[in-house]
Amino acid sequence: MKIVVCIKQVPDTKGGVQFNPDGTLNRAAMLTIMNPDDKAGLEAALRIKDATGAEVTALTMGLPKADDVLREAMAMGADKGILVTDRVLGGADTWATSTTIAGALRNIDYDMIITGRQAIDGDTAQVGPQIAEHLGIPVISYAEDIKVEGDSVIVKRQYEDRYHEVKAKMPVLVTALSELNEPRYMTPGGIFDAYDNGEVTVWGRADLKDVDDSDLGLKGSPTKIAKASDKVRKGAGEKVTLDPQESVDYIMSKLTEKHVI
Repeated sequence: MKIVVCIKQVPDTKGGVQFNPDGTLNRAAMLTIMNPDDKAGLEAALRIKDATGAEVTALTMGLPKADDVLREAMAMGADKGILVTDRVLGGADTWATSTTIAGALRNIDYDMIITGRQAIDGDTAQVGPQIAEHLGIPVISYAEDIKVEGDSVIVKRQYEDRYHEVKAKMPVLVTALSELNEPRYMTPGGIFDAYDNGEVTVWGRADLKDVDDSDLGLKGSPTKIAKASDKVRKGAGEKVTLDPQESVDYIMSKLTEKHVI
């Protein structure tokens, strides 16, 4: 059995984000982590590997430094990594990203593709289902449990007040929730193997199958950003110095003014 896990290197939002003049994220200038939903998807694949001996490939699209997130995946237990990187792919929205990743996946044999539900830098939850649509395979989203039964996948799919159990024959794409599991830590031996012996294949535009240039990168992205800015700093607010009784009256008047009471 062969599983491909699509992972993304995303900005560590605790360190703040920066933007380019065209409104896209300045990824080269920010600290990065593996997207949480993708990490849960990777852990799900690794648990299937532990149980069945499946081969797990981690795939990412990004800057050359996204090699780091693939090494992390291999240190956790993935067998190999694929980095899709090319200047012409920069600035891609969800459509251009899914087109690119689907073009890369057409080079690979797979039974199951696992992606995260959504990335913390975009929160669209669109790329996984779009990849499945490009490839013409079924998709099961919002997975909070994944089981393999013969040539089928059984997924417990989350809803707001219940869950559905869905079964689909492979090949299939599943999008994972961060609540799916608790991802394992990298091991010292895994880190050594990932950086000294790990296999990372680098692909560019020329390696993508059945894609048009008009659907790639910033120029191929139908989503246009009108305006983007860093986090807006709040002002100091209104400061008053009053005695206790006056303070109570002042607070009550403000609450009344704002229709809180």
